[in-house]
Amino acid sequence: MEKDLLSVAMLMSVLSITAGACHAQVNPKEVKPVVITEPVKYDTDDPAIWINKADPAKSLVIGTDKDADGALYVFDLQGKIIADKVVRGLKRPNNVDLAYGLMLNGKPTDIAVTTERMTHKLRIFSVPDMKPVDNGGIEMFVGENGFEFRDLMGIAIYTAKDGKMYAMVGRKSGPKTGGYIWQYLLQDDGTGNVKASLVRKFGEYSGKKEIESIAVDNELGYIYYSDEQVGVRQYYADPDKGNKQLSIFGTTGFAADHEGISIYKTGDATGYILVSDQGANRFQVFSREGTASDPFEHKLVKVVPVAARQSDGSDVVNVPLNDTFKHGLFVAMSDDKTFHFYRWEDIAGKLLKVK
Repeated sequence: MEKDLLSVAMLMSVLSITAGACHAQVNPKEVKPVVITEPVKYDTDDPAIWINKADPAKSLVIGTDKDADGALYVFDLQGKIIADKVVRGLKRPNNVDLAYGLMLNGKPTDIAVTTERMTHKLRIFSVPDMKPVDNGGIEMFVGENGFEFRDLMGIAIYTAKDGKMYAMVGRKSGPKTGGYIWQYLLQDDGTGNVKASLVRKFGEYSGKKEIESIAVDNELGYIYYSDEQVGVRQYYADPDKGNKQLSIFGTTGFAADHEGISIYKTGDATGYILVSDQGANRFQVFSREGTASDPFEHKLVKVVPVAARQSDGSDVVNVPLNDTFKHGLFVAMSDDKTFHFYRWEDIAGKLLKVK
């Protein structure tokens, strides 16, 4: 009898622990996506949203599939792969960004730019047709010989108020005292393809892990990048304004790596900076604007748990696209080979503004 009671007690204890473990995995406040894309072949990493200005409902999401036999996948707003637009045969594409209106052959051309890590090249494609406009790729970090100093990672495109367009490029490793990020001017090479001219080297690096995610605020003229396990660093995007670090924020409260950065704008100088807290499956949201006493003080305003797992990259837009995304679209990479599409109002909840 005592053995029977002991067996029952042990069974109840196991069931209790199992139930507790299951309960710990459920987060009732977790924001759910309204669309999950069809899966890619290998490993999703970073998305970028292209707004079709003529017909926003036909906007696209472009995302990297990070592998030696990688690709740029193109999705519609229902998360379906548009097969004839997918760019295959890329050598470990890491991050991707978009820009509007680069003059090529005398015509404004929207472009998608991705970092091809294994070849040390930028790859550039016209959007929405996804045709190459880079003569097979543009070599980056030429002359660097440190370990992983040429292995491309992050990319963000800065369009200045004078119309000049720049690529902000990061890598797997680099110098700690400035020069981790290299900034290149993008122009027509005279044949309708893009050339890149180095204009500056800047940016501190802790050396703790790596710098992958980069984001640019075109309107305010700032660049942000995630120094993983340290914080988000801020600089002027304009090369003429110098290389002084303006701020570092998000230095506490992160469970693991600082990853994807995206900026939701509610006005000319207001909005939110969303940073992936990768290990905790959540995004920490900071004010885009500073305070009255410090224009570079970005306060934490909300933490948003999401269904996306181990999210590296993200992007967000604030314009209405269709009946589902009436106030904008937030896209986050998830480690199950998909991208998650969220309505901005679901991310915003009651604490954040909806444009």
